[in-house]
Amino acid sequence: MKFSFRPVEGAFYELFTKAASNLVKGTELLNELALPGVDVQSVADRLSDVEHDSDSITHELYKKINSTFITPFDREDIYSLGSQLDDVMDHLEAAGNLLYLYGLTDLPSLPREMHELVTVLDQQAKITAEAMPRLRSMKNLEDYWIEVNRLENDGDRAYRMLLVRLFSGEYDALTVLKMKEVVDELEAACDAFEHVANTVETIAVKES
Repeated sequence: MKFSFRPVEGAFYELFTKAASNLVKGTELLNELALPGVDVQSVADRLSDVEHDSDSITHELYKKINSTFITPFDREDIYSLGSQLDDVMDHLEAAGNLLYLYGLTDLPSLPREMHELVTVLDQQAKITAEAMPRLRSMKNLEDYWIEVNRLENDGDRAYRMLLVRLFSGEYDALTVLKMKEVVDELEAACDAFEHVANTVETIAVKES
């Protein structure tokens, strides 16, 4: 394998930024599923396309790690950050596809708490995308991971209230089982955003 003896810093940061931008696309597509008259299959297909693009970005990142002699920061941290960004996208795509496959968008309305959870994810995605370019300088990142952690707490509260509603008797048992799978994917995405932020904090502390 051919190795580069100079750090390809720009390439790494660009890949992180692309991966985070895809997360914004993912949460925006989840928001579309709540719109009246939406073409659910089209949204689910586009979400899958974004997830495939994210996979390609992750594979390119791994190849760059293996072919670069000197990396801008620890290889293990680069690998972890890339993997965790990909994990978020996997959970977003799974939630959207389950909503489509289970026909849950045919319900008169989705629970308000589910919309609240998607809103939290959208906020996490946007501030993550804004933070990734700042990895290059390792400056002005603390507010990012603090806010992601705060939003994760908001997501946890929405998740708990959603579980209460699901098991309140408002929905039939089969619908509850289907919704629970979707909700668990949304909550996992919320946690995965926090894992990304924690890794960024670890990197920033090491590089300070």
